[in-house]
Amino acid sequence: MNKRITASIIAGTILIIAIVFQSVNFFLSDNFSESSQSMFSGNQQLSEKVIENGTASNRIVRVNIEGTIVNTPGSNSNPFSGSGYQHEHVMKQLDKIIEDSSIKGVLLYVNSPGGGVYESAEIHDKLMEIKDAGKPIYVSMGSMAASGGYYVSTPAERIYASNETFTGSLGVIMENINYQELANEYGVKFNTFKSGKYKDIMSPTREMTKEEREIIQNLVDESYEQFVDVIAEGRDMSKDKVYELADGRIYSGKQAVENGLVDKIGFREDALKDLKKEVGGNPQVIEFKNSIGSFFDLPLAESLMPNSEVRYIEKLISERQGPTMMYLYSE
Repeated sequence: MNKRITASIIAGTILIIAIVFQSVNFFLSDNFSESSQSMFSGNQQLSEKVIENGTASNRIVRVNIEGTIVNTPGSNSNPFSGSGYQHEHVMKQLDKIIEDSSIKGVLLYVNSPGGGVYESAEIHDKLMEIKDAGKPIYVSMGSMAASGGYYVSTPAERIYASNETFTGSLGVIMENINYQELANEYGVKFNTFKSGKYKDIMSPTREMTKEEREIIQNLVDESYEQFVDVIAEGRDMSKDKVYELADGRIYSGKQAVENGLVDKIGFREDALKDLKKEVGGNPQVIEFKNSIGSFFDLPLAESLMPNSEVRYIEKLISERQGPTMMYLYSE
């Protein structure tokens, strides 16, 4: 028994020393210096990474939209969100592209099931500014570019997808959970005080009235019409044709080429090759990166806690509150 206790103490001591050593190394590193400056200033700067060498005055920027397109509160300062979609970072990249005269074209890589109506519209509007500035946008779709992922693709001059890409899911969804029956079963009662008859619309503690359903459906229909408009404009397609396609179904890349939602079967390298031809010369290809990563973007976090616990904490930090209207493909 004494040997077992001694071994446990030694193992624990070694673990503590390793953690302290790793932490000290990080705090003394350049990464911590840059992280602390950015954290306290609240301003992360973009840095450039050269992907392919070429003429610095004639550049193409690769912009990646990966993950669910939502501006989750605290996502840019969330210590556990080292990867994943960051809306502010994407918007900063698009602003930089508009301002920088050396940037002549944009390769937008979209691998997303969609996301918020508001965030998708923000990206779309910025891409339209880039397009109006005469800078061509080519889109390369990953394994999925559905709903809001397609919405942000519509300003593109050309859209590429693989045969296996899932795209489409053109439409709007808004949903909530009603747990009234569950609460009743366990004797849970709710007291609600409201200033107007619709103040608790979509409440999870009661059934919606017919009038309330009409109100929400009108909001969904309004956003749906906006979606139809951007497709019709971006794809030079009649609204009647868009209505036929925009019934919420998912399409493969092959089907999307056949129905006009996608221009060509190809991968990211194919889209880049064609964009280089349009830009001309020998363009340099770059990506923008945040100058720092997340403060706790370390292997240490997952070495101390199981991966599932890290993900659960991240969920608690970043959970969106309340029903939200989404351009989102729901499985």
